[in-house]
Amino acid sequence: MRGELIRILSSVEEKANELKLEGYEPDVVIVGREAYEFIRAQVNEEFGGNEEVVELSGLPVRVVDEFGKDALVVDSRVLGYENAARRFRVVT
Repeated sequence: MRGELIRILSSVEEKANELKLEGYEPDVVIVGREAYEFIRAQVNEEFGGNEEVVELSGLPVRVVDEFGKDALVVDSRVLGYENAARRFRVVT
């Protein structure tokens, strides 16, 4: 489903741009386990094979099981000190 993959990539880029406009430097996408499996299925359906997803829109991907169906675009250098993350729903 190309449309789902485009929606996810657009969300990553939108959230990264929001952070950049606020002066942050997003450097990682943190995804829940369900979100990761959904993204992986979309990528493998689109491009074939059975590959792992290591980056989205140029940002490395990290999996945190507890995030479930959601993902965060994060500036990890200031996270915890400032509101340097933007969350979005991957699996609806």
